Amino acid sequence: MPSRFSGRRYAQALFELGVAGNKLDKWQADLDKVAALSRDPEVAAFLAYPRVSLKDKVGVLSRALAGVSPEVLNLTYLLVKEGTADKIDVVAKSYQKLLDARNGIERGRLTTAIPLAESDVQDLSRRVGSILNRRVVLAGEADPALLGGFQARVAGKLLDGSIRTALATLKKELS
Repeated sequence: MPSRFSGRRYAQALFELGVAGNKLDKWQADLDKVAALSRDPEVAAFLAYPRVSLKDKVGVLSRALAGVSPEVLNLTYLLVKEGTADKIDVVAKSYQKLLDARNGIERGRLTTAIPLAESDVQDLSRRVGSILNRRVVLAGEADPALLGGFQARVAGKLLDGSIRTALATLKKELS
């Protein structure tokens, strides 16, 4: 029976070590670097290729990931050895969720008609956070189909401040 990969299990183990060593944020940044590298199609193919020895893979990774903490590197080497290097992104996301829960942060999506400056996204994050009584971090994206305004999805909730919804509400009230 094939085993199921649990990114949360690896993330939880690393997280517990990070709490003890007070290195949570550093390790998140390191995991993000490793995950970004693993998303490169050439790197992914190299790590998955069975004819390349583990020693060669570790050598390439150690050079490419100079400055990454030894704990995160060791986790990366373990995943490569187990043939699950393609799952580092899952581990990084699971670790981020644990870190966010510890820091009381809710992540969400912000959709606007046009791309917003990062300062505007942060401002809307604070405003949405005050509405929800939580600390919120929004990732912005543009959708030209949205006439104007914004839609924010956070913690299973939709805050819809779009022009389309406002017009639909007005139409409903007038009819």
